[in-house]
Amino acid sequence: MGRAKEIIVKVIPAKVANEFVKKHHYSGKVVPNSTLHFGCFLDGKLHGVMSYGPSINKKGTINLVEGTKWNEFIELNRMAFDDYLPKYSESRCIAISIKLIKKNAPQIKWVISFSDGTQCGDGTIYRASGFYLVGVVESGQVFNFNGEVVHGKTLWDKMLVKGWTVSDSCMDKLRAKGHTIERLKGYQLKYIYLIDKSCKLTVPILPFSKIDELGAGMYKGEKVSLQDRQAREV
Repeated sequence: MGRAKEIIVKVIPAKVANEFVKKHHYSGKVVPNSTLHFGCFLDGKLHGVMSYGPSINKKGTINLVEGTKWNEFIELNRMAFDDYLPKYSESRCIAISIKLIKKNAPQIKWVISFSDGTQCGDGTIYRASGFYLVGVVESGQVFNFNGEVVHGKTLWDKMLVKGWTVSDSCMDKLRAKGHTIERLKGYQLKYIYLIDKSCKLTVPILPFSKIDELGAGMYKGEKVSLQDRQAREV
């Protein structure tokens, strides 16, 4: 574990967290509904941020775990770390943040998070942290829009399309209005961590080998095999 044991994890203000995320997260963007932010400190300086908040698609997510109430789960929707922290830091920081949630928000029974297998990675950190893999699907809703990589929901938020799912005909309409848009190929991977071990998933737990079966392996934006990925596990 080395110096990872020296990392201090504590709650930090949203302003501080968001500034760090914009600088160090691959997307350069924050999630507006993040409500709980943890900072990861080593040698007295901030080197990592984990932001939690309500699931964006709460209605479609709540039924993944049997009998879940509206306030009993949370989404880890942003993780950003710089290169200063040593090996094993990310998984250790997640573990500490979950312990703090369990202690200070005991109503939270489970955590959901997603890996962007289109631009970033397939969830190495989640697997190292004891999350279950419960979904691997072709994304299809990440786009290069006017030179910027965005999700279909972003286009919906901007009222450029009529829903989260952007069809080919919607893309044609945007092009007709002078926009450039290209659908990016990749996968979205869904992970769940059960804080309350008595909770029961309503969906199958997938073997990690499923990632390679579907060609969804990715590490730091690079398509990789299971063998390569295991060599880099945190």
